Amino acid sequence: MRTELFDYPLPVELIAQRPPERRDGGRLLCLEQGGRSHRLICDWPDFVEPGSLVVLNDTRVRCARLYGARGGTGAKVELLLLSRESGTADCEEWLVLGKANRPLRVGDPIEVGELQCRVKERRDGGVILLEINAERSVEDAIEEIGHVPLPPYVERPDDAEDRSRYQTVFADHPGSSAAPTAGLHLTREMLDRLSARDIELGHTTLDVGLGTFRPVGVDDLDDHLIHAERMSVSDKLVRQVAAARARGAKVVAVGTTVVRALETAAEPAPGGRLTAYDGESRLFIQPGYRYRVTDALFTNFHMPKSTLLALVSAFAGRGRLLASYADAVKQRYRFLSYGDAMWIPKRLNGDD
Repeated sequence: MRTELFDYPLPVELIAQRPPERRDGGRLLCLEQGGRSHRLICDWPDFVEPGSLVVLNDTRVRCARLYGARGGTGAKVELLLLSRESGTADCEEWLVLGKANRPLRVGDPIEVGELQCRVKERRDGGVILLEINAERSVEDAIEEIGHVPLPPYVERPDDAEDRSRYQTVFADHPGSSAAPTAGLHLTREMLDRLSARDIELGHTTLDVGLGTFRPVGVDDLDDHLIHAERMSVSDKLVRQVAAARARGAKVVAVGTTVVRALETAAEPAPGGRLTAYDGESRLFIQPGYRYRVTDALFTNFHMPKSTLLALVSAFAGRGRLLASYADAVKQRYRFLSYGDAMWIPKRLNGDD
């Protein structure tokens, strides 16, 4: 499909620069077959059908943005850690995006505080393989000296508030270079309210990286390369989904990363059974895709012409979704990572 079909006008002043005062303090656009309504995120637990299974992405965001200098010249270098490839505690190899005044070359030394780094390889798409050395655990050093990897449309430096607010309350497994942003809205109190309504909670892990946030730079979505992201679906979650199916209950995904994890691990047929999986996802969902596991979706508002907008369009219908986005703009909703959210309680068919 043509990338331009997923474009919409987004006024820059509607891109949220800070989280709301309270995690659950945003607005919620509810999209159903018969129309849409405007609610509050704090009331979302009341909209989920009792007996449902709500699936959360329990990845944890690393302090993955590093600021350093090129060895010998002192020229500034900015790094975004994507994934750890190999190594020991004090010497590791990472896939990284690098930004400098001139291209980083193989062999270039980079100093980031106590970290001594060296470019080992250049990969496609501006990715480099970086060797990182420290006199203690590299992971510990990164967590201490690194910065919260806010997306580029948040036009300010990260601060102490971001260390907690750009992280879900259920984050458990470090590995992400960006937050699974739908989960940022959920509080412990909201999770307790779900449980009190006989709604089960399940967890999957998908480490958010380039596969989620890299912009589309081609005219046709079919030409866009989805980068691999580490993910896992446990035997426990497989049993939970099977039990939900057996009782006729819905599987609710909190965020597009949960959708991609569930659909990656499903058998390749409509209504396909979920299987345990520990590997990578390269799944690119766009209109025409037949969902196998996901029945309902809680999600943020996404960038124009993005893979995430294509994914939600496949769930709700492109025309219907873009009309809802236009309404959200008119109603002055807050957009993107720190913005408001949408609730789509069932797959919608029709307008594509």
